[in-house]
Formats: sequence, C-alpha cells, structure tokens
Amino acid sequence: MHFLYPAFLFALASLAIPVLVHLFNFRRYQKVYFSNVQFLKEVQEQQSSRRNLKERVILATRLLALLFLVLAFARPFIAKQNNANAGAQRVISVFLDNSYSMQTLNREGSLLDEAKKRAKEIVSAYSINDKYQLLTQDFEGKHQRLLTRDEFYDAVDAVKISPRSRSLQQIIDRQQNLLSMQGGTARSIDVISDFQRNISNSQPIKVDTGTHISLIQLKASAPANVAVDSVWLLSAIHRPGETEKMVVKLHNYADEEAVKIPLKLMINGEQKSLGGFTLAAREIQTDTLTFSGLKPGWQRGEIALQDNPVTFDNQFYFTFNVKQQMQVLLIDGGTVNPYLNAVFSTDQFFKVTRVPDGNVDYAGLSAYPLIVVSDVKTVSSGLSQQLKTYVNKGGTLVVFPAVDAELPNYKSFLQPMGAAFPEKLATENIKVSGLNLQNPVFKNIFEELPSNPDLPVIKKYYQLSASSGRNENIMQVQGGQSFWAGYNSGRGKVYVSAVPLNEDFSNLPRHALFVPIMFRIALLSGHDQPLFYTLGHDQTVETMPIQSSEKQLLKLIKGKQSIIPDVKQQEGSTLLYVSDQIQETGLYELRKQDSVVSVMAFNDNRNESDLQYYTTADLEKIVPNKGKVISATKGSVKDIVSQADFGVQLWKLCIILALIFLAAEILLTRFYKPERQVFQ
Repeated sequence: MHFLYPAFLFALASLAIPVLVHLFNFRRYQKVYFSNVQFLKEVQEQQSSRRNLKERVILATRLLALLFLVLAFARPFIAKQNNANAGAQRVISVFLDNSYSMQTLNREGSLLDEAKKRAKEIVSAYSINDKYQLLTQDFEGKHQRLLTRDEFYDAVDAVKISPRSRSLQQIIDRQQNLLSMQGGTARSIDVISDFQRNISNSQPIKVDTGTHISLIQLKASAPANVAVDSVWLLSAIHRPGETEKMVVKLHNYADEEAVKIPLKLMINGEQKSLGGFTLAAREIQTDTLTFSGLKPGWQRGEIALQDNPVTFDNQFYFTFNVKQQMQVLLIDGGTVNPYLNAVFSTDQFFKVTRVPDGNVDYAGLSAYPLIVVSDVKTVSSGLSQQLKTYVNKGGTLVVFPAVDAELPNYKSFLQPMGAAFPEKLATENIKVSGLNLQNPVFKNIFEELPSNPDLPVIKKYYQLSASSGRNENIMQVQGGQSFWAGYNSGRGKVYVSAVPLNEDFSNLPRHALFVPIMFRIALLSGHDQPLFYTLGHDQTVETMPIQSSEKQLLKLIKGKQSIIPDVKQQEGSTLLYVSDQIQETGLYELRKQDSVVSVMAFNDNRNESDLQYYTTADLEKIVPNKGKVISATKGSVKDIVSQADFGVQLWKLCIILALIFLAAEILLTRFYKPERQVFQ
C-alpha cells in the first residue's frame, strides 16, 4: 500500500490525545452508606469491571476513528505495477477535442460542453500541487506550458470549436513532447474525444515508457449528413457572358438514404442554380450545374445545402477569375508566323504578344496561360529551362518545330518535360489517318462527324520519339504514330506537332481543323489559382507573382479580420504562408494596399463530416497495455481516471470506517450504562 500524501501521516501523533484523556479523566465519587459493607464491596467490584470495559472499548473506537480519518487525508492506495512514482508530483496532459464533430448533441447538450465537464473532473482527481497541460486541436503555442488547477479551469472554459482535425498519434506525440521535458515526475495523458474513425488508422499508438494514458470516449449519436466534398469547372479559361459548367461532388456520409436534399449555387450573391438530390447510403455522386451571365473579374461562389442536424459542412466556397482577355505569347525565330497570327487575330478575346526567342522576358512567362513556340531553330538552354518551369507550374506550351530544326537541341528541350521530340525527317507523302475524338480538344468541335472526313495531307514530317509521359494523341498517321499529341508535365501540358507551320510540310496551317484545335487548346489551358483551399491542409498558398515591400504588404481580408501572411518570392510565383492564421471558412481578399489582387476561398476538410465512431473494443486494440479506455457516462469519470492512474483508491473506505467507529462511540456512550444496578 502507498500514500499519495504521506506527509499527513504525521497527524497520527494525535492518537495520543484520546489516550491521555482516558488516563487522566478522574471522576469524583460520592459516598453511599450501606448497612452491609460486605455487600457494598461486591457491588463496587462488579461495577468497576464493567466501567473499565466500557472505557476501553470507547477508547478503541476513538483511536480507530481518528486513525482512519488521518489515513483518509493521506490518500492510501494499492499501486499498480507501472505506478512506481505514483507518490511524486505529477504532470498531467489533457487533450480536449474541439473539432467540428464535437458540436453534435447528446443528452447532456453538445459534446464539447460534456468534454469540458469531463476535463475538470479529471483534474479534480489529482493533487492541487500537480501541474497540468491543456491541448486542443489548434496546437496553439499557449498550450505548450504547464498550468495550475485554477488556470486549467479558466483555459477549459475558453475553448471553442476549431476547424482543425489531428490524428490520434499526432495528439499523443504533441502531449509527450511537453511531458518529456519534465524530468523526475510521474506523467499521465488523458484524451477526451468522440473518437471518430478518421482519428486513427487502427494501428496501435506509440506511447513512451513510464507514461500512463487514458482514452475517455464521449458517446455521440450518428445523425444523417450530406456534404459537398469538392467542385471543379469544366473550362480552364472563363470568358465573359459564356455558359459555364461546374461539377459538384456530393457525399452521403450516413448509413441511410438522403432524400431530396436542397442545393443552391450562388455567384456574387446571385442565385445561379437550384436543385434537389437524393443519395443512397454512403453514396458519392457528381452532378453538373450550368450557369451563365458572368462579368469580368473575380467570381465569389458558394454552394449551400439544407441538411440538418449537422450544419458545419453545409457551405462550400470557391472563386475563379473571368478575364476580359486571354494573354497568348508567341515565340518565334525572328519571323512572324502568319498562320498563328491569323488564328488569334480572329477573336478579340485573345491578346497576342509576339517576341523572338532571343528577347523573351523570363520573369513574365507565368502571366501567359498559353505559349506557342514556332520556327525556332535552336532553343537556348535558358529558354528551355524557363519553359520547363512554366509548364511544371501549370502552363500550356505548344511546340511547332522549325523547318531546319536542330534535332539534338529539340531532344534536350522536350525530353526533360516527358514529351516526344522529333527524331528524324520522313519525306513520304501520307495522310492523317485518324482523330482521337476522346481527346478533350475535340469536345464541342463537331456537331456531327462525317463518315469520311477530310484530314490533313502530309508531304514530309518529323517522326516523333516514344515519350516517357502519357501520350494523348490529337492526330495520328498511318501505323499509329503520333502526328500531333499532348503530354502531361508537372501541373501543365506540352503539345508537340510533327510538322512545322509550313505548307512545304503539310496543309495543316490552312486546314479547317487547325483554327478550332488551337482555340480548344487555348481554352483548355490556364494555370490560375485553385478554386478553393482547405483549412489545415493548405498552409502554403501559391499565387501569381506579386511584388511587395515593407510599405506595400500583402494582406488577406475577410470583413474586419486582417491577416498578414509570410511572403516568399520564387521563380514564376509568390508563396503565402498562412499556417494556422486562418481559422474561419469563407472568402478572403488578397490585397496590396487598397487594390484587390486576388480572391481566395477556404473550406474545412471533410474528415469531420463522416460521423462514424470507434467502439470501446476497437479503441482497446490500439491503446497500449499501460493505457485504459473509459466510456463516459452520466456519472463522474473522476474515480475511474484516478483508479486507472494511481491504482485502487482506499481513502473512501477509510472515511467510511472512521464514521462507523464514531457512530460506535456515540452508541456506546449513550446506551451502554454498566453502573445501573437493580436491587430487590
């Protein structure tokens, strides 16, 4: 047996007080005259024996009552094997789950309110001199210090719902990080959560030796819940007034069917689409919404569901930019290509900039969604590297080789991007044998394709090599060899043609397919910022190159909230480090002084939307042997945690025994009267 507060055992010296009272409690006797002295002597002996027995029994009850009272204050317990330091000062780390799922209601209110109550109960099980850490999903710096009991209570009351969601192992590691710095103390970890299944990968958690862990699971219901997981637009380039199509990914996270869930699409505060959807249990469904009437500028979008009782994932925000004109950069060998110039001059939406290959502004390449390289005999190493970076970041590059192209140079230019390169010149007269109508380039080009279409005629061409990247043919010649193909490279795309834009090679520049294909490639291009970012995942935001200074800081503004991110300039883009500064979902304006540079949308991750929970048996499989899983009920978890951490607590038993012996003393004093004698 051990004592939590062994210093109280000094109070055992108080046991001497009842003994002294017993020894020096002299009574004053009254003389009584009897005629028969012999009879009086026998009575005195009989009464004295009974009185001495009574006094000794009373003394024993007093001593035992006082003994157990002192032991109760010393907090005796039977320690477990892993509680060698149980009597030392303790450091207790309590994790209080404040993720979105903790808004779920149960019989005692919200789960977060119950979690706060349980946290205070746990702390009350320890000594007032012990130290405590409070940790939440936010992993804030202020939670990396030790608190007194009163400070802990105040910190618990201040906890609010957070959009963050951490794994169980991340939580344990964070708690152990602080506890490991507290040498010579007993360490305990308590995790209070509803324990959704996404909190762990079902693998056993790793806990340091000498650290006791308790998982306190709050019981929650599993209500129906439907959420928008993601959205994307079918067009990369957005033109004013044109019809847009958006794909919405809906997810039913419940085990029951969701019937006629209302969905509303808002753009710039105007309703653009309205519908209702029915999803089977656990079904993922995609639907396409169509809208139009957009004006140039940033479009602020919101998709809203009416789905109760879980409402934290009913909104989904996104933004995109509708440009008045699309920038196109034409790079040539010094001579304007008349065919490319004619293509883009037919539509005022395209704003063409033409430069020779030796006069390219590398820093401005990222401003062009589409770059076309044509009639360049030798691509310099500097231009080659910059174009590779441009494509890797999401740009679209179209390459038409020169009539007198240096093939080894084109190999070093195109091969690092995973694209095919011209290997040798073939001078045979052939014809394009087929079109890949599954390629997105041909979408919406043909109303009806004739059975025997007129395809480009070839006089000579460069045979393209096999590429390491995925080949998406646009056209191919006899034998299945690529004539014009696209290749994914990084986040962008490279299109390579087997012929220059020269009629000595083919009639492609004058063919009826040339203009619509170039238009489609242009409209499929673009490397704008994402439609949305996810809180907790996207801690670094990449945007267009923006020059800033100490006097011209970049700020993210939402209403009265203003955030100044860390800014890092890199080749072709600007990185904004937002870390955990953004705590609320919604639309944020990126401003440079008073001008709006960009509008960004931030959404919660959908991990919290799946309201499936671990059972107690499942948690026992992932917690180590030194740990304990506690299912919180209406009663207090104080005693359960205390017993799990310290061992079998005996102080309550000591109080009960002290009260029993006090009651025995009272009964003996009041009803046991050995001096009463009846004489006849």
